[in-house]
Amino acid sequence: MNLTLELKVLADVGLVGFPNAGKSTLLSVVTSAKPKIANYEFTTLKPNLGIVSMTDYRTFVMADIPGIIEGASEGKGLGHYFLRHIERNSILLYVIPVDAKDLKKEFEILNNELKKYNPELIDKDFAIFFSKSDLMDKELLSELEAIIKKDFKKIPYFIGSSINMNGIKSLKEGLWKILN
Repeated sequence: MNLTLELKVLADVGLVGFPNAGKSTLLSVVTSAKPKIANYEFTTLKPNLGIVSMTDYRTFVMADIPGIIEGASEGKGLGHYFLRHIERNSILLYVIPVDAKDLKKEFEILNNELKKYNPELIDKDFAIFFSKSDLMDKELLSELEAIIKKDFKKIPYFIGSSINMNGIKSLKEGLWKILN
C-alpha cells in the first residue's frame, strides 16, 4: 500500500499575493517570525507562520504563503504546492503593493487563480492590504484611496507600510474583527 500524506498549513489569516508584494515583511513586523526577506521574486519557498499578539492577550496565527503568479492554478511556478496551504486558513488577506500598475487587475488575477484551484476558496472571508504606502506622499495616497473606494466597494481594505508601521495597528484590529 502506498500512502501520500500531505501537510497543509493551518492558520487564522493567510497572506495571499504576487511575489515581492511585501507578505514576508508584513509577517515579520506583526509577529516575531523571522522569514527570509529579499528584493527578488520567490524568496519565500515554503509557508512561514507567526503569532500576532495584540492587547488584552488576544492572538491569532498568520501564515505567509509563497507568492502566487498567473497560471498557478495549473501548476505554474509551483502553484499547486503553494495553493494547497491557502485552503486551511480562516480568512485571506490579499497583499497588493500600492505601486502596482493596476490594483484591481492584480486582485482579480489572484482571486481568479484561487477560484480555478478550488472554487470554495472564494467563499472565505477576506480583506485587502495595500502595502508599501511609504512609497507614496500624502497627496498620492489620498488619490489612491479615492481609486480604492471606487474600485473595491464593500471589500474591507487597509493601507499601510511595514517599513514605517503606518496602518499596521488598524490592520491587526481589523483582522481581529473579521476573525471574530
